Amino acid sequence: MANTLVTPLNHSFVDFDVLGTVDATSHYAHMVREARKQRRLADGVQMGWVVVRNRPSTLDSRNKQRIVKGLSDLATRLGFRSADALAERVIYREFFPRGLTALDDLDETTLGTRPSLSHLIARHEVISLFDMLKLRLDERAQRRAAAQAAWIAARDQPLEVQDALLGA
Repeated sequence: MANTLVTPLNHSFVDFDVLGTVDATSHYAHMVREARKQRRLADGVQMGWVVVRNRPSTLDSRNKQRIVKGLSDLATRLGFRSADALAERVIYREFFPRGLTALDDLDETTLGTRPSLSHLIARHEVISLFDMLKLRLDERAQRRAAAQAAWIAARDQPLEVQDALLGA
């Protein structure tokens, strides 16, 4: 029932081959085609498909150019959009163990230091990816995400009958 399927793809021809061989009959492409068909039958909605190049190198290489060209050709045949993902950045590895993302308030209190250019670049990358995926980052979406996080945090807690009766 997803609205968009995101498929990460490393810069390798092995991954490219899994996505769709030359005749576009790979097992993965077939599974996606079936999932999209079932989604359309369920409620008439066309599920989007975005193939995101995972951790692309910042260096230009012949292999990178061939992958980008191949993805462009394959996108036309299989019906997906192609996007650049998040680059391989140390800052993402620093965020993870602290439970942070590039979209969090990155101030001196949160980080323990002043935000750097790396923090700003990471935020820009994430926002660009969200824009490409057509995901909203407005206030309403943030409230919904906060409410969902609160529900997830509380769902395993036993319900206190006294709180329910008092309306707390």
